[in-house]
Amino acid sequence: MAVSFERYGRLYYLDPGDYEPKIGDKVLVPTDGGPEVAECVWAPQWISEEVGGLPVCAGLAGEEDLARNEENRRRRAEGRLAAKRLIRELELPMKVTAVDYLSATNVFTVYFSAPHRVDFRALVRDLAARLRARVELRQIGPRDEARLQGGIGPCGRDLCCATFLKDFEPVSVRMAKDQDLPVNPMRIAGACGRLMCCLKYEHPLYQDFKKNAPRAGTQVDTPEGAGTVVGHNVPSDTVVVKLAADGSSCACPRASVCGSRKAYDSMYGKG
Repeated sequence: MAVSFERYGRLYYLDPGDYEPKIGDKVLVPTDGGPEVAECVWAPQWISEEVGGLPVCAGLAGEEDLARNEENRRRRAEGRLAAKRLIRELELPMKVTAVDYLSATNVFTVYFSAPHRVDFRALVRDLAARLRARVELRQIGPRDEARLQGGIGPCGRDLCCATFLKDFEPVSVRMAKDQDLPVNPMRIAGACGRLMCCLKYEHPLYQDFKKNAPRAGTQVDTPEGAGTVVGHNVPSDTVVVKLAADGSSCACPRASVCGSRKAYDSMYGKG
């Protein structure tokens, strides 16, 4: 099963154990600070492979758990507002990204972003006095900031980092070039201002395609006749060829222009 602590937030997978919650039910998720309330997003279902290491659902949330969860939400909102006010009063060059609160230990964790290192000792002291709790501040980078805040990516979907990505894998400009994308920061940058994580998704497909596909300018024979390669369409696994006979263009399967003779014959028959 999968749950989320925030609506449209990141998904966490659980072993349902002996429980069968439905979509929308509130369940208890074991955490380092004790069981926390989350919403069931995917109902329990059988999968073909054995998955180990998943935390086990601690049960359905009761009235007491829901009340405690609402109190924690109120305290987080209170901590966020107090932190923003004190930052403005102390004129510190930092921005609050998210605030977490653990009622079991009465600890606030404030995540913030800043262009450089910040001396926030006065902020911690005043904030702890105002909230009557222990306060920890953690500076995060642009990618973590986007993950915590969430949002909509250029594709129109929720940010990958805020929903299912667990780790940030390295992304390079070479990946964009290999996919024939314009090397324009406005076109290949995500909400965090860094290269989009999704550039990594299809990169292996492009690498595999270009290993076997003829390069642009190569003379090839196709089912439509002889011609010159003028482009590639990797998602459809086709090669765009300009025919020598009439100058028209056609899209041919990669196997028909650069595969083995056996692959060609199996697809188009012996000629």
